[in-house]
Amino acid sequence: MTESAILRPDPSARLEEAFRTVHAEKMLGLAFVNPALRVEAVAFEPWKGYWLGVMLTPWSMNLMLTPRDPPAWRPLNVGEKRRYTFPAGEFDFISAFAEVIGEYLICSLFSPVLEFVDHASACETARLARAALFDARHAEPTDRPAARPQPATQNDERATEAAAGPIARLEATLHAPFSRRDLLRGRFIGEGDEPGR
Repeated sequence: MTESAILRPDPSARLEEAFRTVHAEKMLGLAFVNPALRVEAVAFEPWKGYWLGVMLTPWSMNLMLTPRDPPAWRPLNVGEKRRYTFPAGEFDFISAFAEVIGEYLICSLFSPVLEFVDHASACETARLARAALFDARHAEPTDRPAARPQPATQNDERATEAAAGPIARLEATLHAPFSRRDLLRGRFIGEGDEPGR
């Protein structure tokens, strides 16, 4: 059997179909549902033996892992956690299951998603969140002593803006101050939702 016969294809279409069904059957009209958003699987790409992306729905935004290489997938019971290491640090993913999807893992970014005024800004945030996982600048600070602050010059400010990367663009998207680790730690990490719940 060839490698291409073993590897699972991009799950985006299947995920979107499953979550659209949940939206239509269980979520319409609920107070925590944002009517400006729709279901979309954002930026799913291979990572190790998984598909990694962001599942955006009108009620939540979750990092998601699904099997790409089935022999490499290690099953968990629903609700159990597994920690994964990215350049930005370690993140706990919770196991979930739905008949139409199978087993998957989620790490909640926003739940609910009422702060987004339109679908485009939510999608951009999802893309930036996924990108931020692979940016080591978002890792927890080390025990090294902090450098003494120096007065900023205009050139320093321009250099900082140019190097700020996904978090600076996220701040502009949300029109709110954001620390480097806010997106992936602390402020919006919580328990996510999955189909069938």
